[in-house]
Amino acid sequence: MEKGPREGLLYVTCVYNGTGIDKPDYLATVDVDPNSATYSQVIHRLQATHIGDELHHSGWNACSSCHGDPSTSRRFLILPSLLSGRLYVVDTAKNPRAPALHKVVQAEDIAEKTGLGFPHTSHCLATGDIMISCLGDKEGNAAGNGFLLLDSEFNVKGRWEKPGHSPLFGYDFWYQPRHKTMISSSWGAPAAFRTGFDLQHVQDGLYGRHLHVYDWPGGELKQTLDLGSTGLLPLEVRFLHDPSKDTGYVGCALTSNMVRFFKTADGSWSHEVAISIKPLKVRNWILPEMPGLITDFVISLDDRYLYLVNWLHGDIRQYNIEDPAKPVLAGQVFVGGLLQKGSDVVYVTDDDKEEQYAVPEGHRLRGGPQMIQLSLDGKRVYVTNSLFSRWDEQFYGPDLLKKGSHMLQIDVDTEEGGLAVNPNFFVDFGTEPEGPSLAHEMRYPGGDCTSDIWI
Repeated sequence: MEKGPREGLLYVTCVYNGTGIDKPDYLATVDVDPNSATYSQVIHRLQATHIGDELHHSGWNACSSCHGDPSTSRRFLILPSLLSGRLYVVDTAKNPRAPALHKVVQAEDIAEKTGLGFPHTSHCLATGDIMISCLGDKEGNAAGNGFLLLDSEFNVKGRWEKPGHSPLFGYDFWYQPRHKTMISSSWGAPAAFRTGFDLQHVQDGLYGRHLHVYDWPGGELKQTLDLGSTGLLPLEVRFLHDPSKDTGYVGCALTSNMVRFFKTADGSWSHEVAISIKPLKVRNWILPEMPGLITDFVISLDDRYLYLVNWLHGDIRQYNIEDPAKPVLAGQVFVGGLLQKGSDVVYVTDDDKEEQYAVPEGHRLRGGPQMIQLSLDGKRVYVTNSLFSRWDEQFYGPDLLKKGSHMLQIDVDTEEGGLAVNPNFFVDFGTEPEGPSLAHEMRYPGGDCTSDIWI
């Protein structure tokens, strides 16, 4: 955090799947160096080899968990394709400004050897292997989910978890080696979410509300935490960066709660709601109340601040978590959402007044804040606005799907707290050469606050 270089480039997964543009998804390189002539511009696009992948998250072949191993280097970025099941391996070392395709791992190879499909989160391991959470089998059934292992040459090795120890649902995961624990979260059955969100599917048990606690690195499921009605759709999960700490958070999207998990005196794990975003009473929407829909969060490298996004309400929040059990709101900024001024939807105050949120002027902000990445020094937050193409269409319609994503940069006050949009930075993916695209996760070439796990 103190000695790491300022970010100069961002790699961003960009999607054409579901937009009506019959082109492959791609990895964009964005110049984020304010001293560069191409600052705030896409300077390179690496196309996938197939149409219909739905690039989503990404991860490195090596990170801080490989510390002390001279044979490893942070060179290859792994891009799982959420819908096709394909994995792209991208070489970022030869020319960081123009990364090149190194290898493609086909979905058929993965399914044949492991039965897994719908790959999502990728983390490197200290062994040199790569572990990827998969959300179901190739047909989209949640019962087939688990964790894929690749070797250092990106060959399929098999499953990570022991036989019979697969989670109820799959999504994200994070491990804390000193506590010999990995915790995974649970979105839902691919067969359900890939067609759009249906509230009935939640009642039918097709979406998750559990955290799964595994022995690390053994792969034995030790405990399942039922988050209940306060923890519906637990998505991103992160421990504190300090490897000695036995606590972390998961963002529960539908109930808009940040749930803290922690180790108890007897060695088991427990949980509690640490932050709760209240739903808003609204008019001109599909439901009488609108959840914030927490879809991503990030923790600063010093474990002092937590940043979260409310995709539907449209705000980014900064919380002081020096006391992890009692987060304190330190900053907030609205950068889109369904309730921004000029929208058809309004929220209703306690005295029955109709209101909307003011957003920065200058650019029409489409969609809501969805994925975020924090600079190593904690002073800049980058934000994109696409969640998943089918859900983008369902919740934001043609305004996002046909006009494309954008990326913003938020300045952070790390002393007193506070967030402010940088007016000099705006990347418009609506003007891409092949047509408007949907931008999702972001990575720095040198590692970032959501890819590295310390030992």
